[in-house]
Amino acid sequence: MPGVVDGRSRKRHLPGVLREDSDDELGTEDLPWEWIYANEPDTEENNGRKRKRAAWQDGQIIGARNGNFECYLGDTMLLKADSSNEAWVGIICEFQEDEDGEMAANFMWFSSPNEIRSAKKRTDYVELYITTSFDVNALSTINGKAHVMSQQAFMNEFPTGKVPRKSKEYGKVFVCRRGCNTRTCTYTEEFIWEDIYHCREDLEALQERLQKETKATRKKKPAKDESPERDYKFEADPEAEGEYAPGVYRTPKKARIRDAVTPSSRHKKTGNKPATPSSHRRIVVKKHLEFTPLATRVLSPMHVHASPYQVARTQLHVASVPTSLPCRESEFSLVYSHLEAAITDGSGTCIYISGTPGTGKTATVREVVSHLDAAVRADELDDFIFVEINGMKITDPHQSYALLWEALKGQRVSPAQALDLLEREFSHPSPRRVPCVVLMDELDQLVTKNQGVMYNFFNWPGLRHSRLIVLAVANTMDLPERTLSNKISSRLGLTRITFPGYNHEQLMRIVQSRLEGVPGDIVDPDAVQFAARKVAAVSGDARRALDICRRAVELAEADAKVNDLSDDATPNTPTKTPARKKDESPQKKKKSSAGRVTIETVRRAINEATSNPLQQYLRSLPFASKLLLTALCLRIQRTGLAESTFGDVLEEMQRMLKLTVNESRPLKLLEKRATGQKGEGAGDGTGLLSTKAKQTGQLIRPAGLGSAAVDLTGAGIINLEGQRPERPSKMRLAVGDEEVRLAFRDDPEIKGVGVML
Repeated sequence: MPGVVDGRSRKRHLPGVLREDSDDELGTEDLPWEWIYANEPDTEENNGRKRKRAAWQDGQIIGARNGNFECYLGDTMLLKADSSNEAWVGIICEFQEDEDGEMAANFMWFSSPNEIRSAKKRTDYVELYITTSFDVNALSTINGKAHVMSQQAFMNEFPTGKVPRKSKEYGKVFVCRRGCNTRTCTYTEEFIWEDIYHCREDLEALQERLQKETKATRKKKPAKDESPERDYKFEADPEAEGEYAPGVYRTPKKARIRDAVTPSSRHKKTGNKPATPSSHRRIVVKKHLEFTPLATRVLSPMHVHASPYQVARTQLHVASVPTSLPCRESEFSLVYSHLEAAITDGSGTCIYISGTPGTGKTATVREVVSHLDAAVRADELDDFIFVEINGMKITDPHQSYALLWEALKGQRVSPAQALDLLEREFSHPSPRRVPCVVLMDELDQLVTKNQGVMYNFFNWPGLRHSRLIVLAVANTMDLPERTLSNKISSRLGLTRITFPGYNHEQLMRIVQSRLEGVPGDIVDPDAVQFAARKVAAVSGDARRALDICRRAVELAEADAKVNDLSDDATPNTPTKTPARKKDESPQKKKKSSAGRVTIETVRRAINEATSNPLQQYLRSLPFASKLLLTALCLRIQRTGLAESTFGDVLEEMQRMLKLTVNESRPLKLLEKRATGQKGEGAGDGTGLLSTKAKQTGQLIRPAGLGSAAVDLTGAGIINLEGQRPERPSKMRLAVGDEEVRLAFRDDPEIKGVGVML
């Protein structure tokens, strides 16, 4: 129909309309744009009509000029797209200057069918739809004037239904018969374009009509009918009576399958058997029955879990999504305000979120995004795209390019192609670009050798037309300064949000909120407090607290089943004397508390959690290895840096031993091995723990630390540069520091040195 190139030449999804360049109007010279004010003399347009300016105030910008090309308020324009054969169509509503002082205009956009993100698109005609979407673009993107008309006017001017290729109007004429809300995919009634729009004075009435006839919010899905009649078809025929009256439920009719026969055998009953070719009849084979798949029903745990232990286990699982996130209200409001401001302003930004594992960083961001999505559905916020990239779920950091491009355009390409497409996408202006929120979780796993992935993701939000919002989530606060180069950390910006570890009161609230609604009161409040204090003293990890409480519920459930079996196995005989019943009362009291989660149950769960192979290996280490790991943990705690040198760790150990008050026998043995002394005592006052050595500061390094460092490196506990225990060699923990603290917390040898982890 309109002057759009035939869709057969399209090989990919195009956001605009396919057309050839129209720089024939603007010319090939790169001339500057100039404003046209209302107090200038009247100029004639190309069609010979004089533009009326009596209604405009003097000094008001009413148009722009580029050489001999002029455009005014209310004109329909073509705008350049990223590639040479795409363009957008929009009506100029206002002239202004953007943030960089460049001459720009605010456009009211037309949308093509490809831009409407819905499975149900109108494909009856190739046309454009007028929308209520507005966007500011520079005047340098203007590529000529467009002509929008009704279908009848188009057919009158072009009876063949196509614009000749040799015509100057080719690629510039479009048909508009309806308006559309691209967010809700709702359309207006069909209209005649010449009746509703002539000039800029009709824009306000046109907007009111679009808002009135289209829905501003998305249509909510109707609630599923759980009644027994949901398997029947409800047909309401207002003219029917009796069985087919309105409101009568009846079973759906099966479609009849009629056999195709020749006219000569019309009265024969041929059945469902296919005929042979010699019978000169059409072969008909009965198709298999096609069943419509039923929708997936999400059942509440209350419908399938009969035991309170099963309900508690389900709600205490770390994968269970709670209705709200307690103890993270301030962080939630902070992230929400930053994201809402960025989406509303249409600007790009970077937000760095750090905190130890299990502090609710990712859960808080997802909760914020869900609230923002609810605001979009309520038409309180502009639409946006959300994509989550987890560094632990991709095999190569460069795959993040492909994931981002797929979220933006719905196309699957290679990482190299996605990088090139993203560079072009974010570097060129684009009308109606939807803001994109990218959650980059496990940021440390996306660091490459040349740090190209991090540089691109932190550099794109700073581009003018990107509208990209990056949420970088990592476990360490100093990751940009410690791992990334200066050019990357500077692009990260100053918007940084830190999630502190939970204290025991917050952990109690989290666990108790998960246990709300669990019948039977099977968990003691003291047991929850005991588990919360144990976890808060180590790491403040909410996931570890939930795992411990969940394991405690499993142990209580197992104890309850054992007691039930023992009670069933014991017969009730009348020969028991009152004295025996009195003696067995403590045992019965113990059995009555077996089905509840008590402090003892939580202690058993903690012992199971700390008895993993890593904990067992750490507890079985020799004293020199324990001393080295303790010094490394203290160094990390004091400096906040995960990486240190071997010499710094030795100095930390010397500083730790200066404060030692108790005489540790393992430390004395290491001292004798280092000084070559013999015998059991150290009465000469020249040892490692002597008062003279502490006063002078000339402490002796205990023996075996170098070999201990090499052994720990081979076991995968620490990473030592070059596996050489030299002072400049860098070293860091290869396991979590909470594992080391948990293993050495009750160690008598470490306590003998006077260190409390």
